[in-house]
Amino acid sequence: MNASEIDYEAVFQALPSAVALFTTDLVYIDVNEEFLSSLGRTRDQVVGRYLPDAFPDNPEEPAVTGMAKLQASLRWVAATGQRDAMTLHRYDVELPDRPGVWEERYWSPVNVPVFGPDGKVALLLHREEDITELVRSRSGPGSDDRATMLEAELVTRARELQEVNERLRQAHAREREVALTLQGAMLPASGPLQDHRAAVRYRPAVGALNVCGDWYDLVDLPDNCMAVAVGDVVGQGLAAAGVMGQLRSALSAASRIADGPAQALEALGLYARSVDGAESTTAVTVFIDYDSHIIAYSSAGHPPPALLHRDGTVDFLDQATDPPLGARPEHVPRPQAEIEFTEGAALVLYTDGLVERRREDIDCGLARLADSLTSHRGADPETLADALLADLLPPSGATDDTALVVLPL
Repeated sequence: MNASEIDYEAVFQALPSAVALFTTDLVYIDVNEEFLSSLGRTRDQVVGRYLPDAFPDNPEEPAVTGMAKLQASLRWVAATGQRDAMTLHRYDVELPDRPGVWEERYWSPVNVPVFGPDGKVALLLHREEDITELVRSRSGPGSDDRATMLEAELVTRARELQEVNERLRQAHAREREVALTLQGAMLPASGPLQDHRAAVRYRPAVGALNVCGDWYDLVDLPDNCMAVAVGDVVGQGLAAAGVMGQLRSALSAASRIADGPAQALEALGLYARSVDGAESTTAVTVFIDYDSHIIAYSSAGHPPPALLHRDGTVDFLDQATDPPLGARPEHVPRPQAEIEFTEGAALVLYTDGLVERRREDIDCGLARLADSLTSHRGADPETLADALLADLLPPSGATDDTALVVLPL
């Protein structure tokens, strides 16, 4: 039998563990037979219903919040795309034939994301093991005292671990807030430059992961020129924000004295060797000459800027791409390329959160970006920046930072 002949619906229903499928809004779309048996429900009582409506927490036991914690776990998985193996915990189940009567139950759940073709979380898979009988067998009358003590210790440790996990999540949230504040203070203001307009946007990742490594910078240069850069530090939290600040400042300074973008990136690469955490940082910088209508650019492993022409065609600036900072053991001059533009065009620089999705080739994201740019050609930079974010970021938020710079030419 090959894979195309396997009845996966039958496999799902035959799984020995209780398994449920949710939408990302926590609505049941399917459950297997073991799930219905263990919870004492019919399919009509579960499928199509919102999780807390189908299984609310016991109102007589306000300290038992297992179902609320399950909701929090599922939302976290939906937002981050990460698996969450929950610790042993209790949530009670109302007896279907005795409304208002609740049975004390203990569970060991695991929640995992199911990705769609676009790389976004499409479904949530929930598997739970009912370990109520194990807990009862170790604590009932006549049980071995040592076994009872060990089981009590297990339950206590599980509760303590839950509390530790909750404190860690709160600590991550606080660190994320501090890191975002620090990053906001280090990034340049979005006000007008000396002679040219620009729209800038920064959207942090959903949750505490992958946040605060992205930056952008805009520098007025002599002779009606401008240098623009975006970059992405590998890492997260305060450490990434600190490295980001150092690299942004270094590239900003180098751009003011360099002969072109390649030389500016070379200087940044040499400086990055002395900064812990700067390894594998990606960056791209462009020098725009508004008099000659020429853009010079160089990239250190970063997604290519997009040049939107007045007729709606899009060119990606991908002819001068080199490895990320610190990727080579020895210094090598970086490449540089040029492209002409006509008045009325627009240049867009961004970080990978705008175009990259899990389990999807980067070309798919670049195609979406090109389509969105073409659809909104002629828009002012502020409107175009908002339209790109609306078109390309998932409604639930991206799992990676996104920095975006839009410049009318």
